[in-house]
Amino acid sequence: MSLWIQAQQLQGEALHQMQALYGQHFPIEVRHYLAQWIESQPWDSVELDNPAEETKAKRLLDNLVGELQKKAQVQGGEDGFLLKIKLGHYATTLKSTYDRCPLELVRCIKQILQSEQRLVQEATNVSCGNGLQAMDSLSQRHQQINQAFEELRLATQETENELRKLQHSQEYFIIQYQENLRIQAQLSSLSSLPAAERSQRETPLQSKRATVEAWLTREASTLQKYRLDLAEQHQKTLALLRKQQTLILDEELIQWKRRQQLAGNGGQHEGGLDILQSWCEKLADLIWQNRQQIRRCEHLTQQLPLPGPMEELLRKLNADITDVISALVTSTFIIEKQPPQVLKTQTKFAATVRLLVGGKLNVHMSPPQVKAAIVSEQQAKALVKNESTNSESSGEILNNNCVMEYHQATGTLSAHFRNMSLKRIKRSDRRGAESVTEEKFTILFESQFSVGGNELGFHVKTMSLPVVVIVHGSQDNNATATVLWDNAFAEPGRVPFVVPDKVKWPQICEALDMKYKAEMHTTRGLTEENLVFLAQKAFTSSSNNPEDYHNMTVSWAQFNRENLPGRSFTFWQWFDGVVELMKKHLKPHWNDGAILGFVNKQQAQDMLMSKPNGTFLLRFSDSEIGGITIAWVAENPNKQGERLVWNLLPYTTKDFSIRSLADRISDLNHLVYLYPDRPKDEVFAKYYTPPLSKAVDGYVKPEIKQVVPEFTSPNPEPSGVASTFMDQGVLPPAGHSSSFTIYHPVGDNILDTDAEFELDYPMDVARHVEELLRRPAVNQWSSQQ
Repeated sequence: MSLWIQAQQLQGEALHQMQALYGQHFPIEVRHYLAQWIESQPWDSVELDNPAEETKAKRLLDNLVGELQKKAQVQGGEDGFLLKIKLGHYATTLKSTYDRCPLELVRCIKQILQSEQRLVQEATNVSCGNGLQAMDSLSQRHQQINQAFEELRLATQETENELRKLQHSQEYFIIQYQENLRIQAQLSSLSSLPAAERSQRETPLQSKRATVEAWLTREASTLQKYRLDLAEQHQKTLALLRKQQTLILDEELIQWKRRQQLAGNGGQHEGGLDILQSWCEKLADLIWQNRQQIRRCEHLTQQLPLPGPMEELLRKLNADITDVISALVTSTFIIEKQPPQVLKTQTKFAATVRLLVGGKLNVHMSPPQVKAAIVSEQQAKALVKNESTNSESSGEILNNNCVMEYHQATGTLSAHFRNMSLKRIKRSDRRGAESVTEEKFTILFESQFSVGGNELGFHVKTMSLPVVVIVHGSQDNNATATVLWDNAFAEPGRVPFVVPDKVKWPQICEALDMKYKAEMHTTRGLTEENLVFLAQKAFTSSSNNPEDYHNMTVSWAQFNRENLPGRSFTFWQWFDGVVELMKKHLKPHWNDGAILGFVNKQQAQDMLMSKPNGTFLLRFSDSEIGGITIAWVAENPNKQGERLVWNLLPYTTKDFSIRSLADRISDLNHLVYLYPDRPKDEVFAKYYTPPLSKAVDGYVKPEIKQVVPEFTSPNPEPSGVASTFMDQGVLPPAGHSSSFTIYHPVGDNILDTDAEFELDYPMDVARHVEELLRRPAVNQWSSQQ
């Protein structure tokens, strides 16, 4: 079922949110009539921050316009005529809107599709009974916000109407006041007249003056009451505005930032910013309207001063509402796309900064410039405390200035830093056992601009998530650990960049599972059994009960500062090695359920000994970072009737760059069933490499295959052989050489070794194969078993 068909089945608030995605920037009719075509296009393949991708985006725009024109041409009938005109109009409009900025079309459609996918997924979760409470809570919050906006709109309209009435009343009062002055002037002019005439004309004027003065007295009291009532209404509206702003900025925006932070660990972070921007723009509009009303009240008060506290009241209201608009502007200067949190010097990186209320406040009329700088943790703390930060930055960033651009189609004001590079970094003195990969920095973005015709000026700042600066790829692993710990366990509103030193094991599990699923691009995460295995490794425990670990804590030192007992690596380094190996070479096999992985030797032995000979499983090496081994059950060739579990020396990324896992398993005929009882070809055949083609130009192509000499068939095929290592075997008979290495058992019969099979692909492989082809030692040894 297409995404659009599912989106049309949304109901209630979800349907309203879906409809709100569309408008003049991208009509919903275009989405409807080109649904299948739109969903089949490679929008995700376009890098929005790469100007070189504009050609690809332009091609997508042209194709979209072409599809619309074709759809318009095939319309017939009376209804079709109107649709033909409408679709043709949309084609022309989209062409003119995005022709100069085709990347914005791609950005727009990607956001729409992502938002639709999120809404459909949320609705699906609700219908399946999952996340029902969360969905209800989300709908209630959105409904609450929308209702509050309606209340604010009505309140603002009411104060506008009252303000107009006050203005009209005051203008009439001034007219009557001028009339009273005119009567007084007439009375004064009567003094030069004869007494009889003066008395005759004076009496009606005095009567009229008394009437006007009485009216002025009453009306002055009424005006004062109007003013006080209006000020009281503005105070109520201001309280509602503050409440709404708190809900949006201190809850919704903070939650968005938290999701963005968790996205650094692989969490879901799809859209939501456009809805936030629409709310912030509504807030800005309402706040600005109320501020203008208050200023008009001040003007009326200055025109006609009356006794009372109005001037002071209005002055306070103006100051308060100016604080509210200032808080809104400074809080909505955000980082839409974070810079990489592991930042390598001399390497290009990108970031995007966005002002959510920029379009509404017309900031783009005089586009502000944004500057980026890298600052240390101490400097970040000073910034949060509003202390002086005139000291120089902690490094030098190239291409760190960018002008904010307004995109008419999407209504966004943003600065896209596409080609920044950290030229150098200045490190501080480290504390205790802290390494350079534990030192945190942040990218500070700053800008200055004014709104309302230079009426209000703003100096806005925002800091990126913590970044760890490295100078070599070998530091990436430890730097990633620092970032993961910070993203997962940082508390909202913390002092930069304080994190707890210890956290509960379930929190670690959640972070590891999130990272694993994200790196593997899979929904098949870590099972409870996997997490128990990891707990045993982290705590050097043998308990298989998950409950035993729920209240245990893991310190940062245990996570990635202290080596595991008897090993030369930390818990995180081992886990990250597994993730890298799986991500690069074994992702399909994990998704197929072919790799158990998180199983120790003893568990593997217990599982396999109850199975037929030739049953095997794949588990991660305990002794080597990024290693995976094959364990299988078979007869002991040195002792008839005895069955043993054997373990190959772990494979690493280097091995799989020479020959894939599936091909290696295919080579080993003694591997028959993948645990528990699946024929190996049923699981791995679809990944086998097709056979090499026949000889070309008289040359025979060699073929790399692996054998385990102890388990080689009596008549092996005469092909090139690249032997592998195993950690269980017997010595060859005296007088016979071997092209493989035998490792004697130590203690028990299942032992990994730290030896490594090193080949510099492809030259060493070719030489090795050539040497083996000339030297049939393996075949001789195998044939004598």
